[in-house]
Amino acid sequence: MPVQVQPCPLPVPAVRALWVFTLALGLMFAAPLSAQSLAPTPEQPRGPFYPRQMPAERDPDLAGFGDKAAQGDLIEVSGRILRRDGRPVAGARVELWQTNALGRYHHPGDTGPAPLDPGFQGYGETLSGADGGFRFRTVRPATYPGRTPHLHFAVTPSGGRVSNFQLYFADARENVGDFLLRDLTADQRAQVIREVGPDGKVAWDIVVP
Repeated sequence: MPVQVQPCPLPVPAVRALWVFTLALGLMFAAPLSAQSLAPTPEQPRGPFYPRQMPAERDPDLAGFGDKAAQGDLIEVSGRILRRDGRPVAGARVELWQTNALGRYHHPGDTGPAPLDPGFQGYGETLSGADGGFRFRTVRPATYPGRTPHLHFAVTPSGGRVSNFQLYFADARENVGDFLLRDLTADQRAQVIREVGPDGKVAWDIVVP
């Protein structure tokens, strides 16, 4: 008659210790890999046209002010705020400011010849969702002397420092001459230049330090 050998169970403390050791070993090797999985979005100067005084309306729909609609081509910019390990950043303050469709900032320091647009808000803000998501409705900005069309973003995680970014458009001919874009490496430029879809949508994730 064959002899059945019963397995000898490990004591509970030993099982728990083995599990903790296995978990720690996995984290020791996995953490450095995940922490380096995403390159941070390159930070760029805030620029001189951040609002001195916030507008009466500062919601994430910049394409209207009061009962007026903004001039220009509508676009929708959406994405996620992420950490370098891919984790979403919930509750971050996300700000957007830009020129109107004629090339003028809603800012007293912009004394250029382009006219103001009374239907354009010029600045908006929102909080990132639980998945890190954000969304803005705005108009496509115009070029002005020395700069290609771009959008300014500022991201401030809850309890963290503010980081400033700029987003560019792939089909803008002025990109080649923009001094701030030229300061970036090819890989960094690929992170901040995006296509505008036929539906006017632009997808852009921001990876904060």
